Amino acid sequence: MSEKLHKVLAAIGIGSRRSMEEYISAGRVSVDGKIAKLGDRVEGTEVIRVDGQIIHTSSSPKTICRVLMYNKPEGQMCTRSDPEGRPTVFDRLPVVSNGRWLYIGRLDINTSGLLLFTTDGELANRLMHPSHAIERVYAVRVFGGVTADQIRQLQTGVELEDGPAHFDSVEYVGGEGINQWYNVVLKEGRKREVRRLWEALGFKVSRLKRIRYANVELDRLPVGGWRELNLAEVNALREVAGMKPETETVVEEKELTVRQAFVKNRQVRRAVQNFNNQNRQQKRGSAGASAGGSHQKKSSFPRDGGRSASGDTFESRLYRVASENRSAKSSSGRSRSLSDNKYAPFNDEKKSGRDHGAHSGKGRDFSKTGERGFGRERFSRDRNFGKSGVRHEQSGRRHGSRHED
Repeated sequence: MSEKLHKVLAAIGIGSRRSMEEYISAGRVSVDGKIAKLGDRVEGTEVIRVDGQIIHTSSSPKTICRVLMYNKPEGQMCTRSDPEGRPTVFDRLPVVSNGRWLYIGRLDINTSGLLLFTTDGELANRLMHPSHAIERVYAVRVFGGVTADQIRQLQTGVELEDGPAHFDSVEYVGGEGINQWYNVVLKEGRKREVRRLWEALGFKVSRLKRIRYANVELDRLPVGGWRELNLAEVNALREVAGMKPETETVVEEKELTVRQAFVKNRQVRRAVQNFNNQNRQQKRGSAGASAGGSHQKKSSFPRDGGRSASGDTFESRLYRVASENRSAKSSSGRSRSLSDNKYAPFNDEKKSGRDHGAHSGKGRDFSKTGERGFGRERFSRDRNFGKSGVRHEQSGRRHGSRHED
């Protein structure tokens, strides 16, 4: 039985049906060496190429239907690559050897929660198409009090820019203060439909999280973590979409205990934390490298062409000074005794005087007595000496009169 070419390409996992139609219109797809046209049908025995690469032949292995659930955090884009460099939902997903992951019902950057991925394009199309009326359940936190009449209006219908829309059910969950939580059910997936329905009645949505898609619930999957569905769960989802059951799977059929499930979720949380920390470190490193590169460019040191009046470069002057210091250290055992070193940050004659007590007063003349305690005593007695010694005499008269009285 023949099928349309764009449907076959979408089922293989190359992209959505709409994108495959664009590929065919642009002449990027060929069948048995001939450029394909919109509306072409294939039997399944042809050699199909996309951009010159063989995608499908009669001997191509059957693609196994795999479904993966992901707890999307806020701030991630539902796209494979973002021109602004923002994180995407595909950053942490496992690699698929045959095909690629297709998301089922995208979420905007400010919405978190359950996001399904599959390698089966037909399953993705059925679960997203409005004609199949697949339920999506969202947890919504709105700002302000909601009356019974407004809830009834949300269920009966609200006029939006792209036509009327409504919730199949609105259930109050709870809340604190003026923030209230509601669970709402939709059976279509228009762009920002949940937010626009509430905003049409004057309410602001402060938090939005998808907690169920069809019969797949988010449950306790950690934020940023993913889990692949087993064969029974995949077939239950395919039954909802009206498709035949799958017979193969790559997931081990193992029922976990409560303790094993807890440990596995903890491992997922740690893996997410490690991944996020690694990304932060990479961003800091790239920012530091760029800042370091800019600082190096702005450096005021003449690295190549900067020469002094004598004609030598900055590096050669540093090398000459270091050589002189090394030679002086090897000859005298001291590296700070170069009186002819004009680059040294100290005065060698003053330092030599301080070492021998000639510059800083009698109290520091430790070389004659060799007794550090005696030097301290003389220094404490004579620390108030002036140049003429007047202050010492006055102090002596004061002390003398005090003792005489």
